[in-house]
Amino acid sequence: MTLPRFFCPIPIENNSIIALPATVAHHAGRALRLREGDRIVLFNGKGGEYEGILRFNKGEALAEIDCFRDTNRDLSTKITLVQALASGDKMDWIIEKAVEMGVSQFIPIQAERSVLQLSGARLEKRQLHWQSIIQSASEQCGRNTLMTLTPVVALKDCFVFLQDTLKLVADPEAAQSLTTVLSEQKPHSLSFFIGPEGGWSSKEINTIVQQDALAIRFGERILRTETAGIALVSASASLLNLI
Repeated sequence: MTLPRFFCPIPIENNSIIALPATVAHHAGRALRLREGDRIVLFNGKGGEYEGILRFNKGEALAEIDCFRDTNRDLSTKITLVQALASGDKMDWIIEKAVEMGVSQFIPIQAERSVLQLSGARLEKRQLHWQSIIQSASEQCGRNTLMTLTPVVALKDCFVFLQDTLKLVADPEAAQSLTTVLSEQKPHSLSFFIGPEGGWSSKEINTIVQQDALAIRFGERILRTETAGIALVSASASLLNLI
């Protein structure tokens, strides 16, 4: 039986007793109805996971840590998803699935044709919401290092986060397929550029290509923005034997 896992953003050491943050304590005691003596797993996003026993003392939830496992379940190839902002709750879904698929870095882009426009307090609130999704998805899928979420940036400003990586953008008329490119290059790091519902503008395509991105074919069908990135990551992980 899989033990309950909790993201616990505090220092954790093996063979120690720690007080659980209020949010973790509430989730364990109220939402999951765990009891004194139940075993739980904690991780703080820095790598590895800690197993221990749940204790309660005068209304305070504690974890008696007695085991550390240096395992992270990351892909050996770093994959970055450069995702144009999508409308509605699509971004939530994309971020959740990106975590599950093993994406290392997620860069949200305010594209020219993005229906969703964010700024000020609304942007700050949305970034915090996305970070919470990353933490919850990591709890569920077993990742012990958190996917990096960058600030929302314009396309031209995202390349500072993309040093020494193979950059790929899907194009149904491209000469090379995803399979061909990955089999020939065997990259240690790659990035996918995913446009919004209306696609990248011609200006944005030029910006991407000028940064040495390769256009690749991926199937015969046009995928929605919420499908494309996850499908490309999944296919790449399989082709590179990362799963």
